Amino acid sequence: MQKTTTATYSNKRTFDLILTSMAIALVFVATLLLNIKLPITANGGLVHLGTAMLFIIALVFGPKKAAIAGAVGMGLFDLVSGWTLWAPITIVARGLQGYLVGKIAWSNGRNGNSFSFNILAAIASIPVMLAVYYVGEAIIFGNFVVPAASIPGNIVQNVVGLLVAIPVAAALKKTPFFK
Repeated sequence: MQKTTTATYSNKRTFDLILTSMAIALVFVATLLLNIKLPITANGGLVHLGTAMLFIIALVFGPKKAAIAGAVGMGLFDLVSGWTLWAPITIVARGLQGYLVGKIAWSNGRNGNSFSFNILAAIASIPVMLAVYYVGEAIIFGNFVVPAASIPGNIVQNVVGLLVAIPVAAALKKTPFFK
């Protein structure tokens, strides 16, 4: 009997590792391939669908996978695409954002199944993400004025992410795998 329990635990851990790895890859690819660089600020700015994928993962799989997928997936994007200086900020901002969305959406046994709490979760995470990037950029640029130019692009990115993620997550939740 002990071998069955150990084997089941091992299979669950392996499956969990595979799901987490796939979540990281999905966030990375959505950030890398589906993005638009904004010409509106001195430091550029980027609107991408990695945020939508982060929200989807948080709503479908919960806070832990979302935190890891957001931090590693978007942090890796920064490292390989010329935004290296932003990688530590991204790791913190997106890890916290994914965790917060998942924690709220999965609170009190909801497991990401409440449409209104899913929207609330995504909206509640936006000020956290904005604050981390703002403080991080203030450190990079040595002042608190320049980072303000990134706020509109970050808001657009999060709103697009929310508009894409909510219906996609709801549709995924209706598939047999997630029931």
